[in-house]
Amino acid sequence: MDSSRLNQYLSKIGLSYIPQTTIDDLTALHRAQHRRIPFENFDVALRRTIYLSEDALFEKLVLSERGGYCFEVNALLLSALKSLGFDAKPLLGRVHLGPEPSSRSHQVSLVVLEGQEWIVDVGFGAQTPRAPIPVVFDREITTDLQTLRFVEHPLFGAMLQAKIDNNWIDLYSLDFTHVCESDIACGNFYTSTSPDSTFLQKRVATITTDNGIITLLNSTLKIKTNGHTEEKEIAEDEGYLGVLKETFGIELDASFDDLIPLSPNI
Repeated sequence: MDSSRLNQYLSKIGLSYIPQTTIDDLTALHRAQHRRIPFENFDVALRRTIYLSEDALFEKLVLSERGGYCFEVNALLLSALKSLGFDAKPLLGRVHLGPEPSSRSHQVSLVVLEGQEWIVDVGFGAQTPRAPIPVVFDREITTDLQTLRFVEHPLFGAMLQAKIDNNWIDLYSLDFTHVCESDIACGNFYTSTSPDSTFLQKRVATITTDNGIITLLNSTLKIKTNGHTEEKEIAEDEGYLGVLKETFGIELDASFDDLIPLSPNI
């Protein structure tokens, strides 16, 4: 990301200064992008190819009113981190939200800062960490609204867990294996094209707020603020696109009928 694009990116996410390579500025950058660029899978729901070149990501996420999923939003943030001088690289993790762990299909960034490793992730939907997470084991890490921790798993390495209703829930695991561009390409291709991928079975969008998070899963909209959740159903018609725009800032250049119909069992 060159200086011109970096300045446009910072303007997009609402930062009026150039972040320095400190944990405070890393946190500010993470939170700023997380609040301004939504997590969403609507290009997948439109059967479109997900392109990961810098040009494609910049056009979609910075110049357009769109978001993306992990391979997109975390790649954009990684590009910015490198341009700002952070020691950062991609990692791939396995998602553990279902009955079986996924392939290495979740992209995050590993940042080394002052001798400490940090996981930086703005692309895990409703459970996205709201700040960088230090790679330390068996220590509760509290963001503004979350409690997270890493534990060692005998098979999968570092398991990130979230404390939800006093229970620890597995989110994703990382084994810190070196990641090649082809690894990311394979994960992106599977996630965006396989009939078994959750992103071809569900329509999702999330955006954080200062005091909570707004999520859309298919036609169910949830607005969580200060621990209180308001839920409403969105009509499956052209008004759906209006909700995307007004609530998430997502403007689709398509009609509602262009979206993949939901399976009856979802």
